[in-house]
Amino acid sequence: MTSRFPAPMQWAFLVQESDVRDEPPTAEAIVETDVPAHRLLLQDAADSGFTMAAAAPPATTARLVIEDRTLARLLLSGGHRVWEPVPPPELSPRWLDTARTRNEAVVVVVPPGTWPTDMDHLAPADQELAFLTRLQQTYASGLVLHGRATI
Repeated sequence: MTSRFPAPMQWAFLVQESDVRDEPPTAEAIVETDVPAHRLLLQDAADSGFTMAAAAPPATTARLVIEDRTLARLLLSGGHRVWEPVPPPELSPRWLDTARTRNEAVVVVVPPGTWPTDMDHLAPADQELAFLTRLQQTYASGLVLHGRATI
């Protein structure tokens, strides 16, 4: 039986360049849910093979479903849990090309409160810096799960 979870989610899509020569970049999909959904998302991610983000992201049973240029669904727990972003976020051509080159993306599950809430007054470059700073702090806290999901 498949359970569907249309849920409000915050998504960020990054392309990380590799430190290894001739290795292609990696597409990352970073997701935050609200407090009520977070515990369930963590359990589904763990059941799919996600681990704490202290080492390289493991292969998982997770799958990202892309329709047109949007992320339509995140399938977890062997496809038994379907997380549907409301509304579906649009994906950049660079992110899509990077994910399709590897046929996967790293999905990063961060806790509620990771997204800075006071960024509206900042210029786009400053918003990006504020987000990346908060993301690094969240990684350092040890409260992040990650895993590789097929596209």
